[in-house]
Amino acid sequence: MPIKVQVRSNESLEAALRRFKRSCNSSGVFRLAKASTWHEKRSDERRRERRERMRTILRAQRKHQARVRRG
Repeated sequence: MPIKVQVRSNESLEAALRRFKRSCNSSGVFRLAKASTWHEKRSDERRRERRERMRTILRAQRKHQARVRRG
């Protein structure tokens, strides 16, 4: 699915470009393009995916702890 960004009224082109980049990044377009530029061994792929999962889990835990501390 192509990513589209409508430039809002009174919005600079730089702001629209930032929104476009953010939407591309969140949809994984950059990651897929980067992954297709070279071959990755299956073991390296598993290791990378495990690191990404751990990073996501730790980030969620930190976010949860910050909410708990705030009360």
